[in-house]
Amino acid sequence: MKIMVIGGGGREHALVWSLRKSPQVKEVICAPGNGGIAQIACCIPLDVNSLAAMVEVVEAERPDLTVIGPEVPLSLGIVDELTRRGFRTFGPTQAAAKLESSKAFAKEFMRRNDIPTAAYAVCTTLDEVREQLHRFTLPVVVKADGLAAGKGVVICETRLQAEEAAAQMFSGALLGTHETEIVLEEFLTGEELSFFALCDGRHAAPIASAQDHKRVGEGDTGPNTGGMGAYSTDGLTTPAMRDWLTKNIAQKVVDGMASEGEPFKGILFCGMMMTPRGPMVLEFNTRFGDPETQAILLRMETDVLDLFNASIDGTASSLDIKMHPGASACVIAASGGYPGKYAAGKPIHGLPDQPGEDVVVFHSGTAVKDGQIVTAGGRVLAITAMAPDLRTALDLAYAQLAKISFEGMQFRRDIGHRALS
Repeated sequence: MKIMVIGGGGREHALVWSLRKSPQVKEVICAPGNGGIAQIACCIPLDVNSLAAMVEVVEAERPDLTVIGPEVPLSLGIVDELTRRGFRTFGPTQAAAKLESSKAFAKEFMRRNDIPTAAYAVCTTLDEVREQLHRFTLPVVVKADGLAAGKGVVICETRLQAEEAAAQMFSGALLGTHETEIVLEEFLTGEELSFFALCDGRHAAPIASAQDHKRVGEGDTGPNTGGMGAYSTDGLTTPAMRDWLTKNIAQKVVDGMASEGEPFKGILFCGMMMTPRGPMVLEFNTRFGDPETQAILLRMETDVLDLFNASIDGTASSLDIKMHPGASACVIAASGGYPGKYAAGKPIHGLPDQPGEDVVVFHSGTAVKDGQIVTAGGRVLAITAMAPDLRTALDLAYAQLAKISFEGMQFRRDIGHRALS
């Protein structure tokens, strides 16, 4: 089979790497890809923000299956358009992807379908924000309604800070886009958990869980990012909790979307907070997470192509998804200044020639310039390792990272600290 992966980050590098291991796959193409993906697959330039450009490249290459990595193409309706043209495509429709592309829609959907989540208010004006703020104890969470690359959430210690965050979201000063709605949300405490399920429009099948590290600084300090590292082990959830999350979160999403006439197919990423009141949903993503995917796919023993086919064909409930029983860990090497302004084009030194058996350096934001791999994003590399236990996996990842350098490189030295403490 000829497979095309749309996207160019660490998640897509992990998807391409996994697909290349499949005996069913003859060729993998990635658009646009990056400097690391180009070492293992043909990369084609592409603007993933352009629906027409994505359709054009798929029409030209005519793959047997197209896998959509990032959230923006899903929100633009790429799955609808490719399916309409007869192309087999993995991912949710534009309407189903609203679970991620609109936080207001997701909150109202959870209310309609009795899915546990934090108390909230959807606001369309700053006056409404001021009026609704009095319903919440501090701190309060202010969320942009639309896609924000993991940076649209502000935890506010005062009402004035919340008003300012909302004002910046409405004006476009915070994210560069003018939000027409924002969500005020109760601040939840507990352990965060990323729970992934494969959905086929009727059934939800559990894949694995991971824990992400959103804050840029050690000790979970500083602003939110797209993710500075993650780890995955079976020990993150008990079998009973895994079953509960599948039945009471993922399957309820599938049932609810089907009842509303928008069957959900693809990956459902449930961002959970395990609170003293029980598990509660923070957010939904409608695709593989980044960097959780790097950690999860390193552990996956089932052919990843079988997951994609089961989702499309409606056979997720009969698929036996097997994971390595050990642990995996992913540490992000980021550009200096990230998640704010950062410089690109910095040469990267010390990269391994070939992926190891238990340690793989996935490229998140790299390019090739004059034969040299250089930085080309905020998150640059995702050093990922697998071992029988989490401590060993982390040691392997950090040992590999110690060999790599580029000007301004920053990374967190405490990935997995909550699990190890």
